[in-house]
Amino acid sequence: MKKGVLFILLSCALFSSCERDDICAATTPITPLLVIDFFDAENPSEPKVPNGLFIAEEGSNIGLAFTSASISLPLRTDVDQTRYNFFLNFGEEGDTPENVDQLVFNYLRQEEFVSKACGFRVTYQGLQDEFIPLADNAWIANITILDATIEDETEAHIRIFH
Repeated sequence: MKKGVLFILLSCALFSSCERDDICAATTPITPLLVIDFFDAENPSEPKVPNGLFIAEEGSNIGLAFTSASISLPLRTDVDQTRYNFFLNFGEEGDTPENVDQLVFNYLRQEEFVSKACGFRVTYQGLQDEFIPLADNAWIANITILDATIEDETEAHIRIFH
């Protein structure tokens, strides 16, 4: 009987000191998104929302529509390059035809272990861009990389002037 009580007390003490490691807190850093701000090419200090902006990864017809001068996009975590097609005037009716430019983002991936519950996160180093106009008249005038290291989403990494 004494051994049974001692076993139960010892078991309670052991289990009460354990912490759950299967919950990933909302404040835990995750793989960051690429933050892009759009500005007016004629007045570079003024943010400018691209009209009818739709972005899809190359080879995909599934993408996202944006209505803001600041957007966030995921970069691929399995390879060191992501290709996006940036459509302007997508689905817009009227006299402004759809226009598409492609941006290729090259980078080095760095995996870091966060925790057992959260797994790994990827950060990106050495961000470079390559601009490829896919239509006769490119709508993107200039691209500036503000931060080639992507570790968080607090500031813009790229500015696109149009």
